Amino acid sequence: MSIDGEGDLQGLKAIGAIVAATLRAMKAAVRPGITTAELDAVAAREFARHGAVSSPRRVYDFPGETCISVNDEVVHGVPGGRALRPGDIVKMDVTAEKDGYVADACVSAAVGETDERSRRLVACAERAFREAMKVARAGNRVNDIGRAVENEVLRCGFSVVRELCGHGVGRTIHEDPQVPNYYDPMAQRRLTKGMVITVEPIIVAGRGVVSTADDGWTVRTLDGSRAAHHEHTLVITDAAPILVTA
Repeated sequence: MSIDGEGDLQGLKAIGAIVAATLRAMKAAVRPGITTAELDAVAAREFARHGAVSSPRRVYDFPGETCISVNDEVVHGVPGGRALRPGDIVKMDVTAEKDGYVADACVSAAVGETDERSRRLVACAERAFREAMKVARAGNRVNDIGRAVENEVLRCGFSVVRELCGHGVGRTIHEDPQVPNYYDPMAQRRLTKGMVITVEPIIVAGRGVVSTADDGWTVRTLDGSRAAHHEHTLVITDAAPILVTA
């Protein structure tokens, strides 16, 4: 969507704040022994408290309130009986809607102490996001974001997952344009003031080749390497973007 007046901005900020609060509550609950279903229940309670609903469940009939992916699970992990173990990396991806507005964000968190490579992977996803924020402004192109993300990820010695990308958002969970995490010469669309998108580096420690699991949802790495994911919903301006899920 594109912002059309102060009402749109306030609506996005309101749902963005709910998504941010949900992620804070989920991250605070991360510990060895907790199941992904129990983490999902934390999100469900936050949604109910704020009068929000899960976009993946409403739009796609996803079997959970949120997507929770562990280690080699890259995105779209289905909450269930899996218990987190010390050293795991868990990705919590929250997309919610209220009053006709949608916001989407994701954080990656370590479960207790983890290995150095996993710590660097999570930190790299966050740095790649910050690098993208430097070029996410009106007048630049969508592929400027991808170039910034990919350059930082390669500098860190990791890979982007080319099949997965950011996207437009605001009125529903997935809108145009797609926002690749690599330099795509075809992604020439100009960023315009008021455009609402997600920027979400999705990176892996291995080759970046993925497949969908038998559950029909979970995307995981073929080589078993770990993944990290960092995402916010933002509004493009002439200067720094407005991060409504920060």
